[in-house]
Amino acid sequence: MADDEINGQAHGRTRVVVVDDHALFRAGVVAELGDNVEVVGLASDVDEAVDLIRSVQPDVVLLDVHLPSGNGAAVITATRDMDEVRFLCLSVSDAPQDVIAVVRAGARGYVTKSIDAPDLLDAIDRVAAGDAVFSPRLAGFVLDAFNSSEPEETADSDLDRLTARETDVMRLLARGYAYKEIARELTISIKTVESHASAVLRKLQLSNRRELTRWATERRII
Repeated sequence: MADDEINGQAHGRTRVVVVDDHALFRAGVVAELGDNVEVVGLASDVDEAVDLIRSVQPDVVLLDVHLPSGNGAAVITATRDMDEVRFLCLSVSDAPQDVIAVVRAGARGYVTKSIDAPDLLDAIDRVAAGDAVFSPRLAGFVLDAFNSSEPEETADSDLDRLTARETDVMRLLARGYAYKEIARELTISIKTVESHASAVLRKLQLSNRRELTRWATERRII
């Protein structure tokens, strides 16, 4: 975290952490927010973000969806026990699978980086107050996902192809965990994680992690 990226802020305002791997974008967000909020920290990857959030306990985390060592869902999942922290995703992506993945992880809102400063400040305030905030088009993805009537039997049948350990690895992969994070979480080696990950993709006939996240999200198993 670079201290000179953070403006000095007045106490008593919404305390915000900005998580994005692009330093210029972080600086731009801080400048746009001005003294309307209190920016209490900046992070550029999953591990740094988790450590920072636990340290400063912000009101709202402005969170990019795609990070170098994983994704936004991994940050949310790793801090799920911190009920007072709310997440507002801010991303260039408007892909349904990205939106749904972070919402299932626990995000309270999702807006794209085309948003202007007044609307972003309004979104931060609303999320801090406990509201759910989504751009109209993105809200449709969320409603469609949670109103899905796809039979549970489909997910059960697919999961039957996996061993219990492969299922554990699959869920963490789909949530955006890096191999080293999965190894630490499950107390297994990175090599074993790689082996299980390959088996999961092969058995489910998927090509990559993005397809796996979409597959798991559609079946409501992450």
